[in-house]
Amino acid sequence: MCGIVGYVGDKQVVPLLLEGLRKLEYRGYDSAGIAVVDDKGNLWIRRAEGKLRNLEEAIRLNPIEGNYGIGHTRWATHGRPTEENAHPHRDQSGRVVVVHNGIIENYMQLKEKLIEAGSEFKTETDTEVIAHLIGYYKNSDGLCLEEAVRKAVKELKGIFALAIISADEPDTIVAVREGAPVVIGLGDGEFFVASDIPPILQHTRDVLYLGERELAVITKDSVKVTDFDGNPVEPKRQRINWDPIAAEKGGFKHFMLKEIYEQPRAVRDTVSGRISLDTGKIYLDPMDITEEEFRNFTSIKIAACGTSWHAALAGKYMIEALARIPVEVDYASEFRYRNPVLDEKTLMMVISQSGETADTIAAMREAKNAGCRCLAICNVQGSMIDRESDGTILTHAGPEIGVASTKAFTAQMIALYLFALYLAELRGKISLEDSKIHAQKIAELPLKIEHILNDVDSIEELSKEFFRSQDFLYLGRGINFPVALEGALKLKEISYIHAEGYPAGEMKHGPNALIDEKLPVVIINTKERGNPASELRYEKTHSNIVEVKARDGIVISVLTEGDDMSAKVSDYVIEIPETADLLSPILSIVPLQLLAYHIAVRRGCDVDQPRNLAKSVTVE
Repeated sequence: MCGIVGYVGDKQVVPLLLEGLRKLEYRGYDSAGIAVVDDKGNLWIRRAEGKLRNLEEAIRLNPIEGNYGIGHTRWATHGRPTEENAHPHRDQSGRVVVVHNGIIENYMQLKEKLIEAGSEFKTETDTEVIAHLIGYYKNSDGLCLEEAVRKAVKELKGIFALAIISADEPDTIVAVREGAPVVIGLGDGEFFVASDIPPILQHTRDVLYLGERELAVITKDSVKVTDFDGNPVEPKRQRINWDPIAAEKGGFKHFMLKEIYEQPRAVRDTVSGRISLDTGKIYLDPMDITEEEFRNFTSIKIAACGTSWHAALAGKYMIEALARIPVEVDYASEFRYRNPVLDEKTLMMVISQSGETADTIAAMREAKNAGCRCLAICNVQGSMIDRESDGTILTHAGPEIGVASTKAFTAQMIALYLFALYLAELRGKISLEDSKIHAQKIAELPLKIEHILNDVDSIEELSKEFFRSQDFLYLGRGINFPVALEGALKLKEISYIHAEGYPAGEMKHGPNALIDEKLPVVIINTKERGNPASELRYEKTHSNIVEVKARDGIVISVLTEGDDMSAKVSDYVIEIPETADLLSPILSIVPLQLLAYHIAVRRGCDVDQPRNLAKSVTVE
C-alpha cells in the first residue's frame, strides 16, 4: 500500500528519491518523507503530511544532501496521516532509520518489551517499533546493521517490506521482504530499491525481485541476498521490457486518461504471438501445467479482488460458454474464510494487476496446499504471484499508474478469452474453423476501441448533465453484468458518487424502489446479431429499459451501433461497434471509464489519486 524507494551510488540522492516517490505516489499519498546520510556521516530526515509537493516544499526551505538514502510515501494503517507519523522512523539512538510497507501484527507486544528496555516512542505507528528493535540489537548486542536487522525481523509477525539505513555504515541499504514487494534495480556503480518498477525504469531495466523471507544488503559495489537465517540466495536477474516513457503522462492531463487511451495497444500486445489468424490455434506461454492436466480438470475456481474480480466474472461467462467447464468466482479476500472445496481436479486461477495483492496470494497458497494447480493472470513478470504459480498468462498492459484500473482490466479480459479458447480447443469443444472466426474478431478489437476513443465528445457532454448527481444505478444481464459492476466501481472510485451495479433481472427484487426522476440508470444492452442467446438477453434487458422509463428514471443506454429499438426508449445513448457477444465487455467498458473520468474531473476530484485508496493492496 505504501511506496518505498532507496538509492546507493555517486549521484546526489535527494532528487532521485523525490523523483522515485513521485512515481510511487499512486501507492499512497497521506504523507511522505526521506532520510539521507551525507559524506560526514550526518543523518538528515525531512517529512511532511499530505501530498508529495508538501515534502518538496519542506526540502526547498531546508535543503539536505547525501549519496545514499531512503524515501517513503504513505497510505496510513497504524496512526493518523500526520507529519509525526510519516516515515522514515528513527531508533532510540537516532542513527538507524526505517521505511516500511505493510502491517506488523505484534507491534504492541514488541513495543512493551522495548519500553521496558528504555525506548521512548514518539509516534502511533507500528513502523517505529521496527526501528527501535533494530537499533536495540545493533547497540546492545554490538551487531552490524545486517545482523541486527536479521535478528529483528525474526520477531516480527505480519506483512512487511523494509528499507533500512544506518549513519554508522556508509553507502549501505538493507532491504527485507515478508509478503510485501521489494524490487532492486541493478545499475553501474549504483543500485536502487523500490516497491514497484516505475521509479527504477529510467535508470535501469535490470532488476532482482526479493522472495519471501529474504534480505538484501546493497552497497555501491554489490547486492548480497540471503534468507532470514543467513543462507545465501541466488535471485534471478530479470530484464524489464516496459518503455520508461510509458510511465509518464505523455501530454495527457491524468495518468488514468492516458491509460484509457492505451487500451488498443494493451489488447494488441496481450494477444501478440498467442493466436494464429491462419489456424485459429491459441498458444500460451510455457508453464508447468500440461495439456493433459488441462483436459482433465473438472472445475475451475478464480480468485481476485476489485476490478480483477469483475474481469474474473466476465471470464466465467467466457470459459463456461466456450470450454464447457464449471467456473466459480471468489473474492480473494473471502476465499480462505469459507473452507472451499478443492482437490487436484480443480484448476485454481488468480488474477492480479500487480501480482502482489496480499489476499490473492493467500488464496493461491490455500489452493496449492489443497493440491490444486494454479494459473495466474498478471501484469508484472517476476511478481510473487507470477513466481509462485504453476503458470502465468502475462498481460502486456505496461505500467498502470492511475489507482483506478482501466487498461489492466481490458488486458485481463482478453487474456481470459484467450485462455477460454485454448481450453475449448484442448477439450474438443470448438473446431479450429470456429476458432479462426474468434481469432478474427479478437484481431478487430483494437481498431474498434480506437473507434470509440475517437468519438468521445458526446460522453464529455453527458458528464455535464450528471456530474452533480448523488447516485447512479448500473444494470446489465449475462456477460454485461460484470460491465455494470465495473462501470459503477469506476464512478464511485474517482468521483465519490454512490453507484451500484446490479443484474438487470434483479430489478423487481429491490432496486426498483430507488428509481425516481433524479436517478441516472446506466443500462448495458449490447447484442451480437444472429446469436440467439444474445438476442434473447437483449430483448429481456430492453424490457428493463422500458421498466425504468415507466418509473420516470433517466436511462443512459450503452448499445450496439444501429440499435434503434432500445435507442428510442432511452434518454441518452452511447454506441459501441458490434463484436462477438463474449468480447463485448472489452468495448462497452471503455465509454463507462470515460464517463467516470469526465464526471470526476468536473467535480474537481483527484482522478489519479482518489481519497482513501492506493494502487496495490499488499496488506489484508
